Amino acid sequence: MSRAFVNEDNAAAQTDQPVERQVSAQPNYVTPAGIGQLQDKVAQLQAQHAEQLALGDQADKQQLVNLERDLRYFLQRLQSAQVVPAATSNKKVQIGSWVTYADEHGTERRVQLVGEDQAAAAKGLINWGSPLGRALLGAQLNDEVLWQRPAGDQLIEVIRIEPT
Repeated sequence: MSRAFVNEDNAAAQTDQPVERQVSAQPNYVTPAGIGQLQDKVAQLQAQHAEQLALGDQADKQQLVNLERDLRYFLQRLQSAQVVPAATSNKKVQIGSWVTYADEHGTERRVQLVGEDQAAAAKGLINWGSPLGRALLGAQLNDEVLWQRPAGDQLIEVIRIEPT
C-alpha cells in the first residue's frame, strides 16, 4: 500500500480531534483582573470536564475532547501568566491603563491595555501586543504616536491616561 494512502487513513481517523489552540509567543502579561479571569476560566472548564466524566459512557465524547483541549490551553496560559502591577501613572501608558486618544478627525476613543486573554475590542479592552497597544504602550500624555494598522498608518494623540 502506498504511504500516501496510510496518511489519508490516519487523517480521516483523526477528524474528530480538535486542532490545538495556538499559544502566543509574546510574554503573557496579565492585569490583576486578567489573572482572576484566567483562574475562573480554568475552574469552569475543570467543572465541565468533571461533569462529562461523571456521565461515564453517556458523556459527549466530542465535548470531552474539546474540554480537554481548552483545559490544556488555559492551564498553560495560567502557568505562564506574569501579573503586572496595577497601572498607577496618569502621565505614562502602562499595561492596565485606560487611555483616551483622538485621531486626526478629533474622534476620541477610550481603551484599556490588557493581556491577550483578557482582550475584548468591543468592550475597549485591547491586547497590549496588538498594533494599537504597541503604539500606546509607554506613550506619555499629549504624545502623538503612529498606529501602524493594516488599513494604513494613523497618527493618534494621547489625551488622557487613567490608572486602574
